[in-house]
Amino acid sequence: MNTHNARLRSIVAGSAGNLIEWYDWYAYSAFSLYFAPVFFPAGDRTAELLRAAAVFAVGFVVRPIGAWIMGNYADRRGRKSGLALSVAAMCAGSLAIALAPSHARAGALSPAILVGARLLQGLSVGGEYGASATYLSEIAVSRHRGFWSSFQYVTLVAGQLLALGVLAALQRALPRAALQAWGWRVPFAIGAALGVVVFFLRRDLVETAPPDAARRRGGALALVREHPREAALVVGLTAGGTVAFYTYTTYLQKFLVVTSGFAAETATTITALALGVFMLLQPVVGAISDRVGRRPVMIAFGVLGATTTYPLLSALAQTRDPRAAFALALVALAIVSGYTAINAVVKAELFPAHVRALGVALPYAIANTLFGGTAEYVALWLKSAGHERVFFAYVSALIAGSLVVYARMRETRAESRIEPSDP
Repeated sequence: MNTHNARLRSIVAGSAGNLIEWYDWYAYSAFSLYFAPVFFPAGDRTAELLRAAAVFAVGFVVRPIGAWIMGNYADRRGRKSGLALSVAAMCAGSLAIALAPSHARAGALSPAILVGARLLQGLSVGGEYGASATYLSEIAVSRHRGFWSSFQYVTLVAGQLLALGVLAALQRALPRAALQAWGWRVPFAIGAALGVVVFFLRRDLVETAPPDAARRRGGALALVREHPREAALVVGLTAGGTVAFYTYTTYLQKFLVVTSGFAAETATTITALALGVFMLLQPVVGAISDRVGRRPVMIAFGVLGATTTYPLLSALAQTRDPRAAFALALVALAIVSGYTAINAVVKAELFPAHVRALGVALPYAIANTLFGGTAEYVALWLKSAGHERVFFAYVSALIAGSLVVYARMRETRAESRIEPSDP
């Protein structure tokens, strides 16, 4: 097999694994409308969702730990080994959720199992981001690195769409009572089965950074000692982007139900259609960054995100027209594409190979824990307190903070620390 075909095959295989990882992660959010009463019987819909969202946030708490463990592992043992380990952990977490007993049968043990499974998935995703972002950036031809690395978010969004697709299929095939009783377990069983397939698929990837003695001198201490500015930069450039991403993806479906007043099935359809277009935008924006640079694209996101988030969310809250809701969501997601399509390659281009997976994963996971993973919980908490619009201002302010970072950072395309990989 020639170099081009080997590279393309590795990109496809790595991306397919990323898709399943994120399908497993998002299945929790997509189906929480149905299983929240099973684990947290409260009799109040917002209270049930709030507790389910808290567990969703708990998964983010351990993402920095997963990023540290698996980022180190990927830097020392190779990207291929790191990717295989992360999908194995995700598979185990999904299987645990699929088999978890209800609160009615097991009492407090029931939510404890859910939390434990979510912690395992958080460890997995914490390592997955750094390993996959690093792998796709390293395997790509340098002049098209923005385009190919954007497929991380193509497959990330595809995983969410797959979760929503399974949800839509089950909503049509089963009555609501059956979905709440047992149907919500189906997507987690599917995820566990696909995880096994992906584990073996990833074992055949082409290695981009084989382990050697030099790479064993990496690790968290080397990251903090040698690259503190770059690590802080990753946190800053991620904060606004991740809260915007999770607001318009994982929280959007619930927002359309509990705030806009759409039926759950309609909200699922609106979210899925908007995400489908959003997914297709990623390579387009990635290719634009290969021509004009990463920094101008991220600045465009920062300016538009900071100025339009409040009016877009306000309009979404008031609309009762599914077509208008779709259009508003699509505008918001198109703006967010300025961050999602290229954030992975920007981070990878900041670090040398021996700390790259860890440097991409750990600061990103910290920012996600603080801002992305808590977005849904903060939104629901403010809504329950009667101050929902404060959340709109909160998202806008975080994007504005990241805009300052984008304006001051260097152009990573021109000063990339990834060695040229052109044949």
